[in-house]
Amino acid sequence: MNVTLTQAETVIAAAKRVAAERDEKVSLAVVDSGGNPVAFARGDGTALITIDTAIGKAFTAVTLGFDTTHVTPHIQPGQALFGTGLTLAGPRSFVPYGGGVLITVDGETIGALGVSGAASSDTDHEIGVAAVAQLG
Repeated sequence: MNVTLTQAETVIAAAKRVAAERDEKVSLAVVDSGGNPVAFARGDGTALITIDTAIGKAFTAVTLGFDTTHVTPHIQPGQALFGTGLTLAGPRSFVPYGGGVLITVDGETIGALGVSGAASSDTDHEIGVAAVAQLG
């Protein structure tokens, strides 16, 4: 099962509201369970790099099967994935920073939301979690 356009737009709208409440400028991307883009929004004044980064975060979450915030500790100096941080973001990029959040329905992953551009990747993650929760 894949996220529908209606579900993706619901998640994007919720993320836009949460980001606005926090006064954060973000880009938002929803991908289906195969990592293919379904919906996207970029807030006014959001940096251009956040476009590909949001898509990459969503792709990373859905392909790994968990939120990207769980990867971030492993890319720190001395850890197993150190050096694999973002070098070039794109739709099929591995982006190991918080902000990629799985979208699940009845325990099944149907896609993921990528959030990029907030003051920290932790805030990107918080926005994503709050938005996905709105899907019910």
